[in-house]
Amino acid sequence: MDSIWLLIKVTAPAGIGGTGLGGVIGALFKRDSVRTVSLLLSFAGGVMASIVCFDLIVSAIDTKINIYLISLGIAFGVFMVYLLNLFIDNTTNKEVQHIDKNHPATADDLDEIIHSNHLSEHLKKNDTKLSLFIAGVIMASAIALHNVPEGMTIGASFANNEGLMEGSALILAILIGLHNIPEGMAIAVPLINGGLKRRKAIFITALSGTPTIIGALAGYFLGDMGDLGLSMSLSFASGAMLYVIFGELLPQSILMYRSKLPAFFVIFGMLTGLIIINI
Repeated sequence: MDSIWLLIKVTAPAGIGGTGLGGVIGALFKRDSVRTVSLLLSFAGGVMASIVCFDLIVSAIDTKINIYLISLGIAFGVFMVYLLNLFIDNTTNKEVQHIDKNHPATADDLDEIIHSNHLSEHLKKNDTKLSLFIAGVIMASAIALHNVPEGMTIGASFANNEGLMEGSALILAILIGLHNIPEGMAIAVPLINGGLKRRKAIFITALSGTPTIIGALAGYFLGDMGDLGLSMSLSFASGAMLYVIFGELLPQSILMYRSKLPAFFVIFGMLTGLIIINI
């Protein structure tokens, strides 16, 4: 029980605290630097990719479970998050005017990746409360798609460290907290611009980080069920995060800041992650 409370106490600041802090920044300034956010996402994506590839997946292999089963777990994690993300995109993108056949096949703005632009459109049109509620649920689902696997990597790594919050588990929690700051800004800004009071916007933004805790608990409980459970927890969480990193964060960061600099920040992030793992 002590281990579970420790996991919650560390994951909550990363999920709720990170997005909440982003919400406060968004409420105070109502704007963000596209270049800064792009480079922050690139660096965080690089570090997370390094930890997933050189630590979590390696730890899954070290359990001596069949490598094909581990590969299947990774592929399943990628596929599940992709399908859920595709469903949300296909449901909501048609309702936002600028997303058409000329738009990139992935998000090119921070608002799009969490679908806060979808909610903003309804607010501008003064749509019914039901429409706003549905838009809010969709936005929450889109955020959960990123926060749940992020939390799972913390939980799986925590289980791999035998209930100790150190090494990669602690670094992942810190990184995910930092990564959630720009996402929190993206949630709060359109809510405030749409007419929502700042306090309420910050509260909703902070609340959107809750799925990180749910993911962490799921990753930990699955990982605590012996070698097979640990390998599957590490594999699925790794696959889910790989899709979030390479299918969402990195394409988005490059589209937000069209230069070679995001690529260098990804490499710098991967090298940083490699050093962190081996310190």
